[in-house]
Amino acid sequence: MVNCQPSVVNRKKVALYFGSFNPIHVGHLALANYLCEFGGIDELWFVVSPRNPFKQQADLLDDDFRLQLVRLAIADYPKFQACDVEFSLPRPSYTYHTLQKLKELYPNDEFSLLMGADNWPNLKFWYQGEQIIQEYSIIIYPRPGYEIDEASLPSNVRLVNAPQFDVSSTFIRESLAAGKDVRYFLPPSAWSAFYSE
Repeated sequence: MVNCQPSVVNRKKVALYFGSFNPIHVGHLALANYLCEFGGIDELWFVVSPRNPFKQQADLLDDDFRLQLVRLAIADYPKFQACDVEFSLPRPSYTYHTLQKLKELYPNDEFSLLMGADNWPNLKFWYQGEQIIQEYSIIIYPRPGYEIDEASLPSNVRLVNAPQFDVSSTFIRESLAAGKDVRYFLPPSAWSAFYSE
């Protein structure tokens, strides 16, 4: 079942933040918060991927647990939504299929694909990557070590000058496995969920 529920605000511009969120952390949330408040969008949806074609399934926390962590982390901010649409799509998940499905389900919304500057040069190699570039608005956020020439971007692609957060889910998982207390890298509700399992 799709869980991208409309809020009380009439949604117009929605940024789609795809990821495994394995787990969601303060870097994800701070970037998303910045985009909602300064990036010209009405809402941001965290599209939780049950399986990314470029990641090993063994490296992923349980699908439902990752979705639960996202829901817990964003519960008190109305501009965020958790989206489980990919849970009902064929696996592995491909961004183009998800974008098409969301357009079908929410035809009145204007969707933008959010991606890091590290992914932009490779987008054309994704499944139906050229179609994504032609059919959708794209928002690129900065990543350390990746420069984007704004003048070379298509008219439907824009770069946002968001703060950079060098936090990784891999670091958090490895730290937790080593028994480290990294509670301040996670939203408090997500941190608590790790120890209520």
